[in-house]
Amino acid sequence: MSVTLTDQDKRTLRTAAYGAVTLMSFAGVASSAHKVATDGTLALSSATGPIGHVLAAKTNDLKLTSKSAAALADQVLPALTESMDLLSKQDVEEASNFRSTVITAIEAAARAGQGAPSPTLADMARKIVSALDAAGKGE
Repeated sequence: MSVTLTDQDKRTLRTAAYGAVTLMSFAGVASSAHKVATDGTLALSSATGPIGHVLAAKTNDLKLTSKSAAALADQVLPALTESMDLLSKQDVEEASNFRSTVITAIEAAARAGQGAPSPTLADMARKIVSALDAAGKGE
C-alpha cells in the first residue's frame, strides 16, 4: 500500500518527530540538552521509506513553540497521536515505521548522557510513547 501525504500531513509528521527530540532536550537540560538533541536528530536522519523522505526534506515549515516544555508538549504530543492516526489509516507498516523511528530517536536522546537516563528523560520518553500509542483511541 502506498502513502499519500498532503503538505499539512508532512508538516504534522515533522512537528511530531522533531518535536519529540526537542521535548527530550528540554528534559535533558540538567546534563547536556545539546547532546540529547544532536543524538536524537541524528537518529531521525536514519529513517527510511516515505517517512525518511518526509523527515529529510529541507523545509521551513517546522514551527515549534519552545518557550517552555509545557507549551512544546501541547503542540508535539497531539501531533504524535495525529501522525499515527493518519498513517494507520493509509498504511499500517508505515505507521509502524514512524513509531519505530521516533522511539529510536528518543532512545538515542535518552542515552546521550553517561549511564542510565535521568528520571526526567525517562518520564518524557514515557509521555512520548503514550502519545504515539494513543492513536485510534479517541474515536
